[in-house]
Amino acid sequence: MNIAFFGSSLVSAYWNGAATYYRGILRALHERGHRITFYEPDAYDRQKNRDLAEDPPYARVVVYPGEGEAGVRSVLADARGADLVVKASGVGVFDELLESAALELRGSGTRVAFWDVDAPATLDRVQNDPKDAFRACIPNYDIVLTYGGGAPVIEAYEALGARRCVPIYNALDPSTHHPVPVEERLRADMSFLGNRLPDREARVEEFFLRAAELQPGRSFLLGGSGWGDKPMSANVRWLGHVPTGDHNALNCSALAVLNIARESMARYGFSPATRVFEAAGAGACLITDAWVGLEQFLEPGEEVLVARDGEEVAAHLADLTPERARRIGDAALKRVLAQHTYTQRARLFEEALAQCG
Repeated sequence: MNIAFFGSSLVSAYWNGAATYYRGILRALHERGHRITFYEPDAYDRQKNRDLAEDPPYARVVVYPGEGEAGVRSVLADARGADLVVKASGVGVFDELLESAALELRGSGTRVAFWDVDAPATLDRVQNDPKDAFRACIPNYDIVLTYGGGAPVIEAYEALGARRCVPIYNALDPSTHHPVPVEERLRADMSFLGNRLPDREARVEEFFLRAAELQPGRSFLLGGSGWGDKPMSANVRWLGHVPTGDHNALNCSALAVLNIARESMARYGFSPATRVFEAAGAGACLITDAWVGLEQFLEPGEEVLVARDGEEVAAHLADLTPERARRIGDAALKRVLAQHTYTQRARLFEEALAQCG
C-alpha cells in the first residue's frame, strides 16, 4: 500500500513528542511491505534540530515551507493517487487546511484517515467549540485512528460522527529502544523526561518536584525543553532537551524512571505515553502516575509501580532496592516484547483498514 502521511516531523524530536511513535509505526509498516511518504513542514526550528542526520530508509521525507500556502498545496498535489492519505493531528501549521484538503484527495482507490496523536486535546477542543471547523470533517474520514484513549475516546469520536475509531497504541521498537550500559553522566536515583507543557506542569510539580523535595538525599534528573526558569530543589539537575539517541542511556542509568501523563490523557485513561514503552524496552524500573487502563499494558506491582501523588512516588523510591528495580524492569521488558511492539500495532492497523472497507 502506498501511504501519504502528513505529520509534525519524522526527522526531529525537537518539541515533537510524536516522533518516536511515528518512527516506530512507520518502520513496522515499511517492514510489512508498505511504502510511505512523510510530509512535514519546516517549522518550530525542527529542521535545525534534527536527531536523524539522514532521512530514514523506511520513508521518503518531503519537507515543505512552514509559511505560505503554496508549499503545502504542492505536497497535497504530490499525495494525490496514494492508496491511503493520513492527516495526523498536531502538525503545528496548516492543520485546519490539511484537515479539509486531505478529504479532497479521496477517490475510488484512495482512502483518507485522521490519525490523532493527542485525542484528549483534540476532543476537548472540538467539544468545547461547536464552530470548530474539524467537527464537520470527522464524519467524512474513512477511519479515525488514535494513539490512545480506549473506550472513552472511541465513544467520543463516534458521538461526533466518526465512521470508525480504532486506537493504535504507543509501543516499543526494539531496534531503537533497548538496554544499554549505564552512563555516569546520567546516573541518578530517578529520572523524568518531558517537555514543559500547560497540562503537564502541575502534575510534574506534584509527582516529580515534590517527590524530590521529600527525598533530599536522593538525586533526580529532569530532561525536556522549557524547564530552565522553573524553581526546583538542589537535588534536581535539569538536562534540557535530550536527543532520542540518549534516551536508552537515560533510562538505563537511573534506579527508577518516572512517567507522568498529561492531565487530559490521565483524565481519559488508556493513554500510555511513548516514554512508558521506551523505559520498559530499556529494562528500566518504571514508576507511573495512576490512570485508568494501565493494567492493559503493564501489571501494577510486578511490571510497574503506581503512585497517586508525589508522596507515594517518594515512598516507592525510598523502598526501592537495586535488586527489586531490576526484577520489575526485567518483567516489564518481557511483557512489552511479547505484547506491545510496533510490529503488533502495524498488524492491528492493517486489520482496522480492512474492516473499514
